[in-house]
Amino acid sequence: MSAPYTPPPSAERGQLDYSYYEDDHGQGLVTFAGVMIMIAAVLNTLYGIAAIDKANFFINDARYVFGDLSTWGWFLLALGVVQGFAAFAIWRGTGWARWFGVASASVNAILQMLWIPAYPVLAMTILALDITVIYGLLAYGGRRRAAREASMRAQNGGAG
Repeated sequence: MSAPYTPPPSAERGQLDYSYYEDDHGQGLVTFAGVMIMIAAVLNTLYGIAAIDKANFFINDARYVFGDLSTWGWFLLALGVVQGFAAFAIWRGTGWARWFGVASASVNAILQMLWIPAYPVLAMTILALDITVIYGLLAYGGRRRAAREASMRAQNGGAG
């Protein structure tokens, strides 16, 4: 039998630098927001096409605030294309991408609220993801640029 694991004494600990894994500027949540916007873009595009075609996937005889299933399908299709551009802009890290992503996720959240009669569970699930995306972009979206500038200053030896 082997002896149970015992951690090394405290003097030997800390030899490895794990600071690389720290995410002070929220890069992980911003990337997550971009991925979620892309997933929403793909879903909205597919469901928009299905709604335009009046597929049997959606609830029959649903009543909408205005328009019909085909009208909402066109809205979803257009929003899906816009969200695809927003996701690529977020991944690119451009300054305006944060606000473009927040706007597209906000419009999607509103559209999902109005889409509830057609497919309630899906609409509420995507709505929750939109709220998470909006939080991630608002809380951490602006820190990417500051982190890049700080790393550039550190590489240049502190010269501005």
